[in-house]
Amino acid sequence: MNDPVFVIHGVGIRDEPGFEASVERLGRATGLDLVPVFWGDLGADDRHVDLALPPSGAPGEGAPADGDPVIDALFAPVPSSGPGVLRSADGLPGAVAEEIRRRLSEAYDGAGLREGPDEVLSLVADAWPETRWLSRTDDTALLTETAAALADAVAELDATEGGFGGFGGSGTWDGLRAGPGDGEGRLKALLHRRLRELDRVAGAAIKAVAGRVNHSLRTRCAPGATRFLGDVLVYQRHRELIHARVRERIAAVDPALGRGPDRPVRLVAHSLGGVISVDMATAAEPLWTSALVTFGSQPAYFHLCDPRGGQLPPYAGPVTLPPSLGGWTNLWEPLDLLAFAASRVFRLHDGSAPVDVPLRHAASAGLWTHSAYWELPEVAESIARAMA
Repeated sequence: MNDPVFVIHGVGIRDEPGFEASVERLGRATGLDLVPVFWGDLGADDRHVDLALPPSGAPGEGAPADGDPVIDALFAPVPSSGPGVLRSADGLPGAVAEEIRRRLSEAYDGAGLREGPDEVLSLVADAWPETRWLSRTDDTALLTETAAALADAVAELDATEGGFGGFGGSGTWDGLRAGPGDGEGRLKALLHRRLRELDRVAGAAIKAVAGRVNHSLRTRCAPGATRFLGDVLVYQRHRELIHARVRERIAAVDPALGRGPDRPVRLVAHSLGGVISVDMATAAEPLWTSALVTFGSQPAYFHLCDPRGGQLPPYAGPVTLPPSLGGWTNLWEPLDLLAFAASRVFRLHDGSAPVDVPLRHAASAGLWTHSAYWELPEVAESIARAMA
């Protein structure tokens, strides 16, 4: 087949040369003749959208300060009960109590341990409410590692201070319980100091992660989401105008393309471009499409929420697509909140389901992955395979 494949972009695209460059790179990766279909000039006017976004901190401030709404949202107080928040008799998270008991039992196995770790648990429980970060998490891995560090610190000090009557000698806490002269026992001082240190380390790590999350939310996710909403609103009101632009671009290559089953068109579409493609392929006067590849797209979600009309009935079980849409491959990235599956909502005319293809997450994409598809090798491979 020598006819080109037309590429329809999604939301937030206003840079026509930039879009054409992305299509050109994708064409080299797929080995196909790809023709860009630009409609961004008909989309929402988002020049001043930042005025509607909540203010964020100044660039370069680093980790968010205490009281930052991102930290408060990520680390709300841990509930008193529920999955993963079981408490020991001392009031400690279950993961902490269990790991301290296990570690100390292993460290003093066969050494005549008489009192058990109850006093350690009691001292840790006394200091636990004073922690700022550890007391606000129910993450089992973090709590277990914290408990392991506390238990190991006790065992190490007892080993080095064995002459003072630690477990290595008398089998009691007497040596570690003895105060250094100020009335505070060594064991209590050790545990409280180490718990404060671990809490500071946890806090620093949490702030670093929250800072990156905050930056990504403010600089990428929030503007991207608002532009998505803006273009969706414009498309719902001016659907015919955008459809006319697509048909005009196709007709400029060949007026017969897409006009009937003998000359169907092939489409690749991102995001809202996938909704445009499905709407046009299933319209009362359809754009006949032999192969469609969508990525990061929402046709199924839109049809469930607001039936698209044309030849598509409202959902009452899988919706059968007309023969004017011959084949459909739908790609989605796991962290893309604007990407939806199609195979459980639609059926092709031959009874088969559209092919849903989950993609791997690229760490370099960050949290806003809706624009990451263009450079993923799996996208190019799927397009080449679907259009073969």
